[in-house]
This record gives sequence, structure tokens and C-alpha cells, in this order.
Amino acid sequence: MKLKSINTAVAFALISVGLSQTAYTKTPSTNNVQLIQEVAVLRSQGPRGLEKFLNTHAQELKNPSPQMREALDQLCQQRDCYASKLYWYTDLEQAKVAAKASNKPILSLRLLGNLDQDLSCANSRFFRVSLYPNGEISQFLRDRYILHWQSVRPVPKVTVDFGDGRKLERTLTGNSIHYILDSSGEPVDAIPGLYGPQAFLRQLVAGEKAVKEYTNSQGVARVSFLRDYHRKQLASTQRQWGADLAKLGIKNLPRLVEMSDDNQTPNAAVAGTLAVTKMRVESPLLRNIASATNNQAALQDITDSATWQRIAQLYTKDAKLDNNSVTLIGSKRFQANNPNNLQRVVSNFEAAMALDTVRNEYTLHSKIHQWFMQGNKTNDVSALNEKVYSELFLTPSSDPWLGLMSSESYSAIDNDGIRK
Repeated sequence: MKLKSINTAVAFALISVGLSQTAYTKTPSTNNVQLIQEVAVLRSQGPRGLEKFLNTHAQELKNPSPQMREALDQLCQQRDCYASKLYWYTDLEQAKVAAKASNKPILSLRLLGNLDQDLSCANSRFFRVSLYPNGEISQFLRDRYILHWQSVRPVPKVTVDFGDGRKLERTLTGNSIHYILDSSGEPVDAIPGLYGPQAFLRQLVAGEKAVKEYTNSQGVARVSFLRDYHRKQLASTQRQWGADLAKLGIKNLPRLVEMSDDNQTPNAAVAGTLAVTKMRVESPLLRNIASATNNQAALQDITDSATWQRIAQLYTKDAKLDNNSVTLIGSKRFQANNPNNLQRVVSNFEAAMALDTVRNEYTLHSKIHQWFMQGNKTNDVSALNEKVYSELFLTPSSDPWLGLMSSESYSAIDNDGIRK
């Protein structure tokens, strides 16, 4: 792999999306033993414990130190919790108890890696900067939902060593999904991948309402409600799809995501194109890995990109970041230099989110609506999640290499580079 090609790929990734991932190591100082003990006690108290911490340390949190941020991350179990102030359960049974006690639905995130670590999968990182810190979303989640996350599997990481002391660490592949569950943990809907803040908020509002109606239904009526709800949602999505095309003067439908029915293991490059925003970060590295291993399957354009871009432009307001998110992005990327580049980075990110939003809603979410209408493995969140990762995200649990390893290509490296 030539240094020039790596530099080009890295530059493209940083300019296109503008979210560098700074390594983060949790090493509590001996001077913070009291703070650590406080967090341990408050963590067991759930969201009320977080509120106590926020009130106690309100002054310090106006300009939190690294130690304060670390303590808050441990209490919330979410990286950058100082910006979102959201409490996350990591045990679904505990979340269900809290949901029943508060009469709230559960928002259950499934991701690769861990939400409290810097290098979780790309989409979950984007949630942490664009969705969770958003003022409206953060408040709505605190008031109306019980939050839970669970790791599906570790996230693949790659380190590019430039040989002069500089290293670039990133993650590869992996997608994330939010499930909307009733208080017993049964799925009512799902929000696949990254949505713009306003689009995400609309999904949360609709999901809360659906859970209430579902909970109030009994017996056969409950099954009928869920089927009818998703039928109406799908019909509404299809009408909006037609309206968007009409606005653009498009008569022929562009190709949507084609889901393979064969038993071939999806390749990581194809799976990566399902999430536009994270693809802009990961695709340069994937291309270099593919060429280095003589992988014959290059990145594929699985839709009519020009048409998707035009549709996405109809929804730019949905992807607008609020000041909290912009400030968080600036603190991650522009602490030392290039402060004037922040607006361009934010604009690029917003455009990518708008594109992700329409593709996820029109393709992935539509498929989920169909599954609920058919009762296709939708009454159990674990079974549904297995289906989502296999058939929608193209990263099935049956493939331990997540499409990054091909049995038909030759690398000329001992044991194909597999190290244990």
C-alpha cells in the first residue's frame, strides 16, 4: 500500500465528513477516588442518580475537566454524556423494570462496540454528536423514554501506521439501529441507521404514540393493531416517495437496495454503502484493504446516486444540526487548529445525514414495516435484530469476519494475515 494513496484516502475521509476520532483512554486518577465512588452509588439509582450528579456538579459541568467527563461517561454509560445528559441502561431486564414503573416505552440501541467508548461503530458515534446532544431530542428522551443499549459484537478496528510515528486508528463496517419497545421488551417499531435530528425526533414521537396504543390493546386486537399500524406507515412512506419523485419530475423509480436471496456472505464494501455518512469515513480504508488483498468485489453503487442526492436535498431541514451538536463537533476536531473550517465540515456532515435519512426511511424502514405486517420474527427483539443485521445491514452473525475476509482471494501473507 503506497503512502501517497493512503494520504489521499485519509484526506478524503476527513474533508468529506469532518469527524476525526480521537483516542480515549479511561485512566482514573488517584485524586478522583471520591468522584468514582460517587458515580458508583448514583449509577445504581438510574436516571435519578444522574440528575443528582448534574445538580451537585452544575458549576463544574459548565466547563468540565477530563476527569469530570470521564466520571459522567461512566455514570451514563455513554461517551460524551456531558453534552447529552442521557442515562443508558445496559441490562434490558433493568430497563424493563424502569419502563413499567414509569409507564414509558424503551428505546433500545443495538450497535457494534460499546456506546461509552470512542471507537464504537461509526453510526453510533454519529448518534452521539448529531442526535443525543440535540436539545429537543435530549429533552424528549429524558421525559418520554427509558434508554438501553446493547453491543451486538466488537467493532472491527484498523490502524494505519505511517512509519514515522504517526498512526491513524479507525473502525470498519458495522451499522446501528434503535428499537422502540413496550415495557415488556416487545418490539413495536425500529429506526434503522442514521437519521437527521428532526426526522429522528418524528420517529420518536410516532413510536411513543404507537406503544401507548399497542399497550392499550388486548389479545387479538393487539396483533391487529401492530399489523395495521405498519401497513399505514408503509402506505404513508410510499405516498411520500411518489410525491418526492413528482417534485423532481421523475417518472421512473430509481433502483432501491437489492436484497440478495442467495447464501453468499455479503462483502464489507457492499454492506458499507448502506450507510452513506459512515461510508464517507470508511470507504477509503475499505478500498485500500480490498486492493491490498486482491479482493475482486469493489465498492458498488447500489442505487441511482444522482437521484438519491436530489431527493435528499428536499430534506435538508431534517438534517440541520443544533448549536449543541456543532459545539461538540468543534471540540472534537478543532481544538488546536483550523477553526474556520468547522462550518464546511458541518455542512458536509448535514448533507450526508440528509442522504442517509431518505435512504434509510425509504429502503430499510420500509422493509421493517413489511416484516411487522407479516409477523416475520418481529415479536422478539433478539430474533428481529439477528434478521436486521443479516438481511438489512448485510453483516450476519454467521460471518465472523464481517465481510472483510474472502476465502477466494489470495493475499500472499502467511495465514492471510490472520493473527490471534
